[in-house]
Amino acid sequence: MSWIQTISYTEAKGKLKRIYDRIKGPNNSLDHVLSIHSLRPHTLEGHMVLYKSVLHHSGNSLPKWYLECLGTYVSKLNACDYCETHHGVGLKRQLNNDEKYDALRSAMENNSFEGVLTEKEIAGVQHAVQLTCNHSDIKEADIQYLRSHGYTDGEILEINQVVCYFNYVNRMVVGLGVAIETDHIGLSPNSSDSDDWSHQ
Repeated sequence: MSWIQTISYTEAKGKLKRIYDRIKGPNNSLDHVLSIHSLRPHTLEGHMVLYKSVLHHSGNSLPKWYLECLGTYVSKLNACDYCETHHGVGLKRQLNNDEKYDALRSAMENNSFEGVLTEKEIAGVQHAVQLTCNHSDIKEADIQYLRSHGYTDGEILEINQVVCYFNYVNRMVVGLGVAIETDHIGLSPNSSDSDDWSHQ
């Protein structure tokens, strides 16, 4: 499952067991990206708070499918098959449109979103690429470019936070050799309630 020790649901005790009970999916399943934290439950807690805030919170204004799209594409750029697979499933679920999903996945493979996303959405994707691959080159003018395409400063913050979150988790997963599950791929805490961490 990974290159370091993890604690399973049946072995968990104390704080870890309490957190596992909040995040588990059907049949007490746990995503490996979460159980990788098991030796340090406080980081699992922090991960979940951050994840729920940047991707599954009612306070966000950008569409959830678009945030999932950014996360899936950033994961592809970072060669994180685990996150690309999981969030690709989440993207498909959020879109509920197989034709658009297939077009988006093809766009990701070709690194070209023309004709698939709007100019505004493409500007956000371009910023995600810059923040992932060339972050030290970002200037204030790049933020103004997003504004000129209709993004509010709050939405720019949402893009920044989603992209930064995925860069964090991609490096955690790849750096610790976290393997993809053989079942229950694509579970996520879809509730917009920040206190609801359950996975479905």
